[in-house]
Amino acid sequence: MFILLSLITLFWLFVAIDTFKGLSQLQDLSNESPTVSAGMVSFVIAARNEEHTIEKSIRSQLEQTYQPVEWILVNDRSTDATGRIMERLAQHDSRIHVVHIEKLPEGWLGKNYALHTGARKSAGNLLVFTDADVRYEPDLLAKAVAFFSRNALHHLTISPNLVAKTFVLQGFISFFLFGFSYFKRPWSANQDHKKTGMGIGAFNMLSRKAYQELGGHQKIRMRPDDDLQLGMLVKRHRLKQRMVTGLSLLHVEWYPSLKEAIRGLEKNTFAGLHYSYLLAAAAVTGVFASQFLPFITLFHSALPVRMMSILTILLLAAISLAITKKLTLFSPWTVAMFPLSVLLFIYAISRAVFLTLIRGGIKWRDTTYPIKEIKKQLKKS
Repeated sequence: MFILLSLITLFWLFVAIDTFKGLSQLQDLSNESPTVSAGMVSFVIAARNEEHTIEKSIRSQLEQTYQPVEWILVNDRSTDATGRIMERLAQHDSRIHVVHIEKLPEGWLGKNYALHTGARKSAGNLLVFTDADVRYEPDLLAKAVAFFSRNALHHLTISPNLVAKTFVLQGFISFFLFGFSYFKRPWSANQDHKKTGMGIGAFNMLSRKAYQELGGHQKIRMRPDDDLQLGMLVKRHRLKQRMVTGLSLLHVEWYPSLKEAIRGLEKNTFAGLHYSYLLAAAAVTGVFASQFLPFITLFHSALPVRMMSILTILLLAAISLAITKKLTLFSPWTVAMFPLSVLLFIYAISRAVFLTLIRGGIKWRDTTYPIKEIKKQLKKS
């Protein structure tokens, strides 16, 4: 047990060094001076059954100080009032254009096809792909375009302020960011020599030329993690990408409750493991051994094992706290939820794999996509 814990501790020591160095490379967009204009910007927003969030989100975007801007709102087969709200907004502001999708073509996920369709209808030299539940501060776009132009970028993504109502949910989000950070190393987006890319659904800005060079959303048409994969495409094409934080400028309620958060991870956790049951089993085992086992061995009878457990837990706490402080506005005390969040995350992964297995596919936005079709399209990409 001592040898195993020593290896785990050594692993987290290397992760800590990499994390602290990586987080220092993430700039805060609020420090950027806004620009007057750098050409037309097109917001492309896909929404399916978002009647409770879309109007508030769009109205916050309409208050942007940057000009000129247009909005392409794509109604992705909604069965609620989303389409009607879009049309009402378009009557209120001539910069808004609405596209209604009635039927989903074979070989596409709904949101990806909606974004693909919206991009084709847009006119801007800069495209912003965002979600229908994101709230913008007035200067965000002006600052984003200024940063984009000053750094001669092809792609810019912004880490938003994640709003969560309960302490338990905040703890779970903090843990998710912890796991995502050491697994994906998002700061690699700012290292031009690295192949790892990053994309966040709240804000993905690309030049039209870069988007076309990537092949657009058609290249990732069956990926439920479309935002991340768009960023990965940018790096694979050796284009210039940056990730910044925008906690004071961009706000999104990740999920309204812990239950919804676990349900929401159904589509992304298994996708991140390339739909491999073997990788899923390895992930569950690895997370338990490296992140929960030290809390058990903390009560081991052997003093060296207890001491190594304490060292591992301190490293985990330091990494999690650094990520929470950099990427959220949560209280540092949410780190205390770490052990419980580990178990909740293991449950979320296991649940996602089990549901995919019994459904024969993933369910996203009220549509089930067969796993065989997803894997078939991924091989073609």
